[in-house]
Amino acid sequence: MLRSGLIATKLGNSSFFHNNGSNIHVTVLKVNDCIVSNIKTLEKNGYNAVQLASIDTGKDIKHVKKPQRKIFSSIKINPKKIIKEFKVDNNNLLEIGTTLNADHFKVDQFIDASSFSIGKGFAGVMKRHNFGGLRASHGVSISHRSHGSTGQNQDPGRVFKGKKMAGRMGNTKVTKQNLKIIEIDKVNNLIIVKGSVPGKKNSIIYLKDSVKRS
Repeated sequence: MLRSGLIATKLGNSSFFHNNGSNIHVTVLKVNDCIVSNIKTLEKNGYNAVQLASIDTGKDIKHVKKPQRKIFSSIKINPKKIIKEFKVDNNNLLEIGTTLNADHFKVDQFIDASSFSIGKGFAGVMKRHNFGGLRASHGVSISHRSHGSTGQNQDPGRVFKGKKMAGRMGNTKVTKQNLKIIEIDKVNNLIIVKGSVPGKKNSIIYLKDSVKRS
């Protein structure tokens, strides 16, 4: 059963203490009001989806591009920074203008969180791919942390695509699955999940029901 997800902001990491005194590592997520700005139907668009808009831009609506201006003016809301579609079943289509908050999920529920990982810049193969490096002695000079040979013989005589080499590390879309919701603060619209969530502080996180757990 597919239903809409949520758009959240990562506030940071913390510790959650149980009544017995034990504590676990958690991530605190802030859910700004997610307003249904549009819906896609199977008859009209070929698939069912709910489009959510969240996080105010702080701009006046006259400074927004025309296609987006039409979206916000039709439901009479301030321009939003993030617009995201979530595929849903036909029974889970929502009315335009509906607001979703943190109570969209429940405590002890499992969710999936998607975001862009923290960028590490250019990194070598030992850091990026956990290579062992070359020998510490016996002829190796200056290139102890290099990746060694990357090619083949005369046949095929080229480097295969996908070869693990040095390059940009991080800043890729990552989805972490089966994160358990420990607590939901309905007053402050906070969702506290067990474990870590990809992205740095103030990153945009997309939450949805876990695909591997009912």
